[in-house]
Amino acid sequence: MHPKKKVHSSEKPNLHPRNKNRGRYDFSWLIAVCPELEPFVGLNDYGDESIDFADPQAVKALNKALLLANYGLAYWNIPEGYLCPPIPGRADYIHHMADLLAHSNQGQIPTGSAITCLDVGVGANCIYPILGALEYGWSFIGSDIDPEALKSAATIVAENHALIGKINFRHQPNVSDIFRGIIEAEERFDLTICNPPFHASAAEAQAGTMRKLHNLNKQKPGKVKLNFGGRHNELWCEGGEASFVRRMIQQSRQFANSCYWFSSLISKKENLPTVYRTLKQAGATEVEILPMGQGQKSSRIVAWTFLSKEAGSNWENSRWK
Repeated sequence: MHPKKKVHSSEKPNLHPRNKNRGRYDFSWLIAVCPELEPFVGLNDYGDESIDFADPQAVKALNKALLLANYGLAYWNIPEGYLCPPIPGRADYIHHMADLLAHSNQGQIPTGSAITCLDVGVGANCIYPILGALEYGWSFIGSDIDPEALKSAATIVAENHALIGKINFRHQPNVSDIFRGIIEAEERFDLTICNPPFHASAAEAQAGTMRKLHNLNKQKPGKVKLNFGGRHNELWCEGGEASFVRRMIQQSRQFANSCYWFSSLISKKENLPTVYRTLKQAGATEVEILPMGQGQKSSRIVAWTFLSKEAGSNWENSRWK
């Protein structure tokens, strides 16, 4: 049994009200739950306990501690070099999508294994399925083009009894496809989620890391490490975020009746005009932009559906009641 957490006042009001990571990190509690975090914890310039957020190993240890402490995992790990996402922001995505489902369901969040979700690009970390399964009991399919990432995610599930049977994985063999080859005939998903590759090149990804390091007062000359890790397909693709999301929207039209809400994270506000234009061309019947904020960073989720009001009502009555 994990040690009892100390109660702290809310320190991160930008996070979703149900986010378990809103309070200031209690490092003594986190270290008690995950001792491997201890070497990375020290006093910052303000005299507060913290970690060096420019150190990939420190970020990984903190994320593991948060997952063990706040969500009750027994095991979590990722291979070296793979994306280690910030838990608070990923949890916010899940909570905002739960609210969106509730908005379509008379204010009640649909919970339980009958709610099926597709995580496009699940990655080695398996974060979204972990959070969705443990917070709301949802079932997940995680897709990815990287077999090693899927192997890592499957190991995480196998090592945590609470996740077994709730999360499954499918390999996407065609890098150009997003839904084709994954969504099967007559299969229904209540929502899809995606953390798209943000950058258009490795150089752009490295420049982004340099900006982060500068903001953390950790600017260093020469080659730098990505503080959250990440491989090619996780961080950049030809055309970057705008191109990937545009392709996702166009391909989602072929599966208009297979999913209630499609969605994707949009990191760059300047990509929204392209997203709106593509959604209009694709014939989306409803579009929602869900703002998110964490610290000084802001982002948003774009969600869209092709269902008519009648089809949406039938979906809600048959799957969520």
